[in-house]
Amino acid sequence: MPLINVRLIEGVFTADQKRQMAERLTDTLVSIEGENLRAATTVIIDEVPSGCWAMGGRALTTQDVIDMAAGKRPGRAA
Repeated sequence: MPLINVRLIEGVFTADQKRQMAERLTDTLVSIEGENLRAATTVIIDEVPSGCWAMGGRALTTQDVIDMAAGKRPGRAA
């Protein structure tokens, strides 16, 4: 029974975006393992509190990730 675990910084993605992630990740795995395992494929989305995820030794906030998605460098003015 496949388990897909996704970790995100809280407050970045909407409930609908997380639903889409779960659906699409399941679809991708089913395309490999076969339709019969769709019902057994589990997706868990964990949200990490803002500031509790670090890259390169620097803690990232929800705003940093939103800025990155918009093409900005995190922690920098536009």
